[in-house]
Amino acid sequence: MSDVPLPQRGLVRHPATEYGRSRRGVPLEVLGPLDRGLPLVLAAIHGNESETTVALSAAARMVAVEDLRVPFVLCANPDAALLGTRGNAAGVDLNRNFPSADWEGWTVVSHWSSETTQVVELSTGSAAASEPEVAALVALVERLAPPWILSLHAPIGAILEERPSTLGDWLVERTRLRRLTKVTYRTTGVLDGWAAERGIVPVTLELPRITHDRAVVEYAPVLADLLRGAVPPAGS
Repeated sequence: MSDVPLPQRGLVRHPATEYGRSRRGVPLEVLGPLDRGLPLVLAAIHGNESETTVALSAAARMVAVEDLRVPFVLCANPDAALLGTRGNAAGVDLNRNFPSADWEGWTVVSHWSSETTQVVELSTGSAAASEPEVAALVALVERLAPPWILSLHAPIGAILEERPSTLGDWLVERTRLRRLTKVTYRTTGVLDGWAAERGIVPVTLELPRITHDRAVVEYAPVLADLLRGAVPPAGS
C-alpha cells in the first residue's frame, strides 16, 4: 500500500453515508466501509478542536479508497465547528451527553482559551442522549458493533485509556505521547465510558497544543496507517 499521489489529495474521495442530522439539520456523515465489526475513528465532537478534523482529513486523503479498512467521522459536531464553539447549537457539551450509567445533569465549565481565566458554561443536556448528534452516533455504534473506538481531541497531548489496549500501545509507540488513565477534571456521560459499558475498547488521542499544520505533519501519517488497518481489529 502506498500514499495517494499529491495531486489527488484535494478531496476526500471515500464514500460517505449519512447517519443522522445535527440540531441545525447538517448531515452527520461516516465515511468508508460500514461492515459490522469494524472499528471506528471520529473527530471534533468538540467543535473548537478543529485540528482533529484537519489531521483526520489529511490522513484519509493519503489513503486510497481500496485501502481503507476503518470507517471514520470527520466531524461529530458540525454545528459547533461552523459556529466556532465547543458545545453544539443548543450549548450542550456532547461528550457529557452519552447515555452511560454515570450521566447526570450539571453545568460544565471550560476555559475560553488556554491563556485566559474566562470560562464558558455548557449543559450536559436535558437527558442522556438528548442531543441528535449523540443519539445518531449511539445508533451508528450499535449498528457497527466496533471492537474499538478512537476519538480525537485536543489539546492535552496524551493517549487516554482506563486500561492498556493494543490500540493504545500502538498509538503510544507511534506518537510518543504519554499515556493517562483519566483527566483531572470532572467528567460524566462521556463516549469512552458509554462504550466501555458495552464491551467496546475506547481510546482517546488527545493532540497536543499545536497548529493545524503541525497536526497534519505529525499525526496524519499515523492516522493514515490506522485507517489502513494497521491495528488488529481485536483492539485489546
